[in-house]
Amino acid sequence: MKKNLEQYLALGLDTSAYTTSLALVDQDEKLIYDCRLPLAVKDGSLGLRQSDAVFAHISNLPALLKDRKDGLRDTVLVAVAAAVKPRPVEGSYMPVFKVSEAFGLFIAQTMGLFYLPSSHQEGHVQAGLWSAGLPAGEYLILHLSGGTTEIISAREEKPGVFRLDLLGGSDDLNAGQFIDRLGLAMGLGFPAGPELEELAKRAGSEEVRLPLAVKGLEISFSGPTSQAERLLRQGCGKAELARAIERCVADSLAAAVENLPADYTGYRDVLAVGGVTANSYIRERLKEKLSVGPLHFARPEYASDNAVGLAVQAVRVYKYETLNVKD
Repeated sequence: MKKNLEQYLALGLDTSAYTTSLALVDQDEKLIYDCRLPLAVKDGSLGLRQSDAVFAHISNLPALLKDRKDGLRDTVLVAVAAAVKPRPVEGSYMPVFKVSEAFGLFIAQTMGLFYLPSSHQEGHVQAGLWSAGLPAGEYLILHLSGGTTEIISAREEKPGVFRLDLLGGSDDLNAGQFIDRLGLAMGLGFPAGPELEELAKRAGSEEVRLPLAVKGLEISFSGPTSQAERLLRQGCGKAELARAIERCVADSLAAAVENLPADYTGYRDVLAVGGVTANSYIRERLKEKLSVGPLHFARPEYASDNAVGLAVQAVRVYKYETLNVKD
């Protein structure tokens, strides 16, 4: 890519179900600022109503740049990207993303900046590619989070602009929901992922197993959830059950990916993104079980919800469409 000597910043905004995120990167995609505020969830609850989450985002966003405002006075902000919906498909909608859309549009229109409406999923994909240091190309994306468990074909059609095609995934509970429901049953906080990972490290063995429910490229976690609840009622050790949950997530995904048609070659590498993929055991298990590859992961700090990928998208699209900077 041709070097652009002008110094400037691009802003990314994401208001997902449980995290308010804001990020700034410079013209060379160097991360300048990354701030996230988790939304408070009451003990014993499995989440927030959308109306409560929207209110929390509106309260959080003005505070995110508070600690950086003095350092930004002498910089040039040229572009804003906002997650305006969960996925880049028609009909994809959640009220929480109207907050990042409204704030992003307001900032861009008030300051006369380039504006890019994007999606939460595209932000995850871009953050994964950026943090793993992967070049543009076609990838098989494994997106595992509280809101999504999908196997996706991804192609960057032009800098910062993706075509994402759904190949398979969960048809009921998502991997993160599977973890959170059982974590709550075991007395863990919400979201349960980090605590469940620490609990599983204390497992004395891996003899406890949960069934896999995989048909073709479709995964179901409702059956494994019911079995895990039965085991818990029967006095199964929580640490051993936590390890079985991690194993079930990884093995279910691996089994589905292995069911890809033999003639499907529409990718160069495999990239796993989303908060569930920050789990170290799940990562290692996927490396062990998957025969397709090479397999890459978003760096753990960029696997969970963030706005870094959106800021990187903003820079790439701004260069391509406004400055006419091409590879």
